[in-house]
Amino acid sequence: MEAKFQEGRVLSANRQASHNYFLMDRFEAGLALTGTEVKAAREGKVQLKDAYASVEGNEVWLINAHISPYSYGNRENHDPLRRRKLLLHRQEIRKLIGKTREKGLTLIPTKFYLMKGRIKCELALAKGKKLHDKRAAERDRAAELEAREAMRRSR
Repeated sequence: MEAKFQEGRVLSANRQASHNYFLMDRFEAGLALTGTEVKAAREGKVQLKDAYASVEGNEVWLINAHISPYSYGNRENHDPLRRRKLLLHRQEIRKLIGKTREKGLTLIPTKFYLMKGRIKCELALAKGKKLHDKRAAERDRAAELEAREAMRRSR
């Protein structure tokens, strides 16, 4: 029996990213993964909470992304926190080199998902939020929720 995986299915999302950063440009990148990493990722055993990407030379690397060891893997299992190479077009890498050299910009993975049988990573160019920015966002969210509730009650 062949396992069918839903296309575009999100394997892991970094929900903390939008809370801690202003997310700007987004890029889709492929990943250079080992076999056990692919199997573990398809099971949804990916943690992106502390992950970030780094441009080194003409290559982009995913750092601190935790992919748990595959449950049926043997001695060939992978290291959960190893650096993984991200596959991007040369023009995209050049653009990222220019942008990440600007003050305060970093690359944050926002989600892992399946696309045409391949695992992709969505990267966002991000600028860190200060504490007062986070509080303002929380106030806006609460005000919007309150307005929606008032509209629903009036109907």
